[in-house]
Amino acid sequence: MSINNHKETPHIKPNGVEIAETILLPGDPLRAKFIADTYLEDVVQFNSVRNMLGFTGTINGKKISVMGTGMGMPSMSLYSWELIHVFGVKNLIRIGTCGAIQDHMNLYDIVFAMGASTDSRYVHQYNLPGDYSNIASFALLEKAKRSADQKGFPVHVGNVLSSDIFYNADETALEKWRKMGILCVEMETAGLYMNAAYAGVNALTILTVSDHIIRHEQTTPEERQVAFTNMMEIALEMA
Repeated sequence: MSINNHKETPHIKPNGVEIAETILLPGDPLRAKFIADTYLEDVVQFNSVRNMLGFTGTINGKKISVMGTGMGMPSMSLYSWELIHVFGVKNLIRIGTCGAIQDHMNLYDIVFAMGASTDSRYVHQYNLPGDYSNIASFALLEKAKRSADQKGFPVHVGNVLSSDIFYNADETALEKWRKMGILCVEMETAGLYMNAAYAGVNALTILTVSDHIIRHEQTTPEERQVAFTNMMEIALEMA
């Protein structure tokens, strides 16, 4: 289904280029460019505002878009809100990196965020009379798991932490989350899941372990940009 993109926002100006109903959302805009250049055909750039690069192309004849979101829930939530409410996107798939905090996890492992706990106050805008559980769209999660199984990619499925804090003054915080079974830490998913749930659309986060926080292991920035092709292939096959 085509989406009329003659609309624009202060942050996304497609200039008439279509944005597909399914979009991949890496945090790094250069990773968005890498995906477009490597996997998509008939690519057209639909955004360059603030260098938050966005592209639309086709894969196996189906239209798909990819766009960077920046770091943190404020940035992810801003872009995902506009993509959903202004441009009509229905399926939002975050593909990002995370820091593992469980002993059984290793660098380059893939994580499907079935749930996203958070230390953010983003949920307070909804004035809910209790605590809200941020969960993925089962339809997307099921597709992703089936794709990973078919490709033979081992994955972890479970709860992640979407944190507002990268450098935490409380050095005991992660151990407390670890004891609750949290697999890894990132900074965007809870906001994406709330936006999607409130709008009645689908969202899923697929992560690759770029750091093991407990073991002090890490990948290089260059590896983070281009080496996580397994999760990209899962996301693209879902589209």
